Amino acid sequence: MKTTCPYCGVGCGVEAKREGESWRVSGDGDHPANAGRLCVKGAALAETLTPSGRLLWPLVAGRRVPWERALDEVAQRLRAIIAQHGPDAVAFYASGQLLTEDYYVANKLMKGFIGSGNIDTNSRLCMASAVSGYKRALGADAVPCCYDDFDRADLIVLMGSNAAWTHPVAFQRLVQAKRLNPALRVVVIDPRRSASCDLADLHLPLTPGSDGALCNGLLRWLEVHGGGDKSMLPHLAQVEETLAAAAPWTPERVAAACQLPLAQVEQFYRLFADSERTLTLWCMGINQSASGSDKCNAILNAHLYSGKIGKPGCGPFSLTGQPNAMGGREVGGLANQLAAHMDFTPENVDRLRRFWRSDRVATAPGLKAVDLFQAIGRGEVKAVWIMGTNPAVSLPDGHAVAQALRRCELVIVSDVMRSTDTGEFADILLPAQAWGEKNGTVTNSERCLSRQRSFLPPQGEARPDWWMLAQVAQRLGYGDAFAWRHPAAIFREHAALSGFENHGRRAFDISGLAQLSDEQWDRLTPVQWPVNADYPTGCARLFSARRFYHPDGKARLLPMTPVGPRQAVSERWPLTMNTGRIRDQWHTMTRTGLVPRLMQHDAEPFVALHPDDAARYGIQADALARIQSRHGWMLARAILTEDQTSGSLFVPMHWNQRYCAEGNVGRLVAPWRCAISGQPESKQTPVRIHPWRCGWQGILFVSDNVTLPPVQWWCRIPMPEGVTRFSLANDGDPRRWLQALLRPDWIVQQAEDGQAFHHLIAWREGKVMLAFYSAARRPQTDDALIAAAFRQPPDTPEARFALLAGRAAQGEARGKTICSCFGVGERQIAAAVRQGALTCAALGQRLQCGTNCGSCIPELKKLIEHYAPQQAEAAEERGS
Repeated sequence: MKTTCPYCGVGCGVEAKREGESWRVSGDGDHPANAGRLCVKGAALAETLTPSGRLLWPLVAGRRVPWERALDEVAQRLRAIIAQHGPDAVAFYASGQLLTEDYYVANKLMKGFIGSGNIDTNSRLCMASAVSGYKRALGADAVPCCYDDFDRADLIVLMGSNAAWTHPVAFQRLVQAKRLNPALRVVVIDPRRSASCDLADLHLPLTPGSDGALCNGLLRWLEVHGGGDKSMLPHLAQVEETLAAAAPWTPERVAAACQLPLAQVEQFYRLFADSERTLTLWCMGINQSASGSDKCNAILNAHLYSGKIGKPGCGPFSLTGQPNAMGGREVGGLANQLAAHMDFTPENVDRLRRFWRSDRVATAPGLKAVDLFQAIGRGEVKAVWIMGTNPAVSLPDGHAVAQALRRCELVIVSDVMRSTDTGEFADILLPAQAWGEKNGTVTNSERCLSRQRSFLPPQGEARPDWWMLAQVAQRLGYGDAFAWRHPAAIFREHAALSGFENHGRRAFDISGLAQLSDEQWDRLTPVQWPVNADYPTGCARLFSARRFYHPDGKARLLPMTPVGPRQAVSERWPLTMNTGRIRDQWHTMTRTGLVPRLMQHDAEPFVALHPDDAARYGIQADALARIQSRHGWMLARAILTEDQTSGSLFVPMHWNQRYCAEGNVGRLVAPWRCAISGQPESKQTPVRIHPWRCGWQGILFVSDNVTLPPVQWWCRIPMPEGVTRFSLANDGDPRRWLQALLRPDWIVQQAEDGQAFHHLIAWREGKVMLAFYSAARRPQTDDALIAAAFRQPPDTPEARFALLAGRAAQGEARGKTICSCFGVGERQIAAAVRQGALTCAALGQRLQCGTNCGSCIPELKKLIEHYAPQQAEAAEERGS
């Protein structure tokens, strides 16, 4: 079965094939987004097809009820709140994980029939600034580029994007493009040296939040040095005032503002000006800012003024974070949009009233995500339906979000998983279908519509999100408008609306698909919008004719005044904390956390900091550190690296209270947001850091997920072999803490020093039941070996004593996982390097690492660089 990956906005096609009792997932070689490639998360999708942890039936007040009763309860309680407080007292909070058909129904119900603009989405947290930038400059939320441009560019600029980890398949296409065209130049603009810098000819580690100054200076450079395209000027408005705003930003001033060498700034400007085909890719490092919309427009200013748009190999290309953030934008899933890319003008409101045959269409935008949850906290919004997302973890100011949900009169959550941080606050839980069960469409970063097809029966009583919404709409009295029996009918309505009274005035138009039969919709192959009479087979690039979607047909340059982060560092809060995704995890881990091999590369929340900062604040490598902001605090494992610039920290966004105590970074992030887009400033939080002291640290392995005795800090890591590993930290006697887990019929083998050091293996009938290791600092253990012992217990005294020591009886341990695709560890790689495997290709031949998704290649190169001198020294010693 051909379907689409449910992770990032690259939109990779996958094939799911039945193999006995299980499924195998591989890349779809025919899909234009990935041509058969998959990242490690996509390659592990079959491992997420498990009933473990699923929400299997509706729950009201924690008790299982039939669907009819659950739906009646939702409708009755929403109706009562609307009758008493008005439609703006209710809200929907949706997700880029929803399919377009789900999204369309949610938006139609809220904005078209309940009559409020209060539907927003977690896409507000990642793409809203890009939407604002495109709309202000181009007149439409219309990404002008396509992936084929990667292969045609002379220069590719990555701004605020670690695509090597966040969009791995797209990044591997960049790697291939550079391999085939050695003249291609790549510039990475990022405060930290990320994995993406492995491809860079130039890395600009600018000070956090200074991107606007860099781009304003670029526009000035283009004007002063003849980098503008005169033929483009008739197609642009506000040129003079925009150039005047950029005029003060000389290279010297930019270098000072960005804390970059002047030569590097000028090198970048020359590369941009001299490269005929320039592609700029950006992501959260630009968008997640209190001035994110302006930064996006600063990028667009440079491309429009230089004419580097609408041509092969050119353009401003926002990389979408979620699989269907683009589809959600198309149907009006953002609070400041109506459906089909329409806004709230009287003309558009009237158009939608006539199309939907409703006199209740909302006439004003609703509350954006952060504002929405603040309104819930104030009691102004009294009911919220949260669909397929986990705002208690992902939103900023997480403590306030939790308090708001706790106080809310009615919280409805439709989700795949039974236990999430957000679900804990639900009055009504509705079981949604998961990937493999859902049936609909998604749109990726390059405007490509793809089918996400079902190939599994639903688990338990799970239902499609669109069905739940339509059933509630019917109970609210809107039955005729929500009477679909198949998602293809919803798609047809959505497609017809996109072309309704469009006449070329709106970029989004898929009216050419409005007459698809159910069978044709089911067979739909990937196609880039617009799809209409002018482009019956789709359109790869927009604006080649230099006509834009403002009423006068011109694009807008926007005068920019660069500003720094909303909150500056200070003596009390001296460090800037950046948050983001890591290689093997996705959002709040409700899906990837189920897959043991995805939990091995970075198994715990960590904080990456420069060694100088570590020395300044007394932080030791591998120790636990306490990071605190004005809004909250968390604990994380310290990683010392010169890839971080001094004065800045990086902390992953993924961990939640299901997987770690005090590991949620969202609690630290302030709710500051862009005034235009409403997107939070998640990249520049002023914080301080201190060592976190404890009496002992431990590692516990068990064959089931036990309830831990009280402990100050823990982190849960699923392992292969059905084993769960816990990292622990506590005060007191580790032996006393452990006693609560031991059973009378177990035989124990242990070693201790009477203080923090304590190792214990518990056996029953020759099987390992529990393994525990503690010390003053985190014990160093061979985790893969210990997990394997639960399946195949050691059968010699030597092997049993080795297990008690936490290491292999003989040979070299695997060490920290580097390649998750094939489970290759650092010590295996080190051994191969010492034996002469001195290139990534040689390591791939010997160990397979780096030969699938390629995400580990930057780390492989670093390990070769680290261990190769040791190999040379050893050879020298042998020779002497």
